[in-house]
Amino acid sequence: MAYNAKDYGRLIGMKGFSEQLLKNHFTLYQGYVANTNKVIDSLGALFKDGKSAAPEYAELKRRLGWEFNGMRLHELYFENLGGKEPINKAGKIGKKLTESFGSIENWEKDFRAVGAMRGIGWAILYQDNTNGSLINFWINEHDTGHPSGCTPLLIMDVFEHAFLLDYGLKRADYIEAFFKNIDWTSVETRLK
Repeated sequence: MAYNAKDYGRLIGMKGFSEQLLKNHFTLYQGYVANTNKVIDSLGALFKDGKSAAPEYAELKRRLGWEFNGMRLHELYFENLGGKEPINKAGKIGKKLTESFGSIENWEKDFRAVGAMRGIGWAILYQDNTNGSLINFWINEHDTGHPSGCTPLLIMDVFEHAFLLDYGLKRADYIEAFFKNIDWTSVETRLK
């Protein structure tokens, strides 16, 4: 089964994100989708030819995590953008953030700090599926560092391609624009 790139054109015109930045980001995402399909096809061909013990099979298996998670994290990122309403403090996500961090303000301060850390990667709010608590994580690479047994709720891309064109090295300004565009309804639907 092949994966198809989703259309996030609805985000064009979103305040704080230029059309060029978004189109570039969509193209990058489409590359992850295409490469996920290519890697899966190549793995299938190698397996069919009895080469599942070959080094190239092993390397493609390792590469699949990078391409697949690059595809999926971008989908989650784009899907939690485009909101126009502030968080509903009395809603499910507002209550859960308060329960886990003491207040929504404490959570936001921590999430912004994670996103502002030096380096490239992702700032992700996860829900621990074991106890339901929420925790912010820094993820360096698409395919490593994700906490086992957790569901990503809010994803912020902090690789340079997500902000450099519009904000240069002013990551804090990008984070501010990101917060103004969170689709809290989308985030809340991911909550268990």
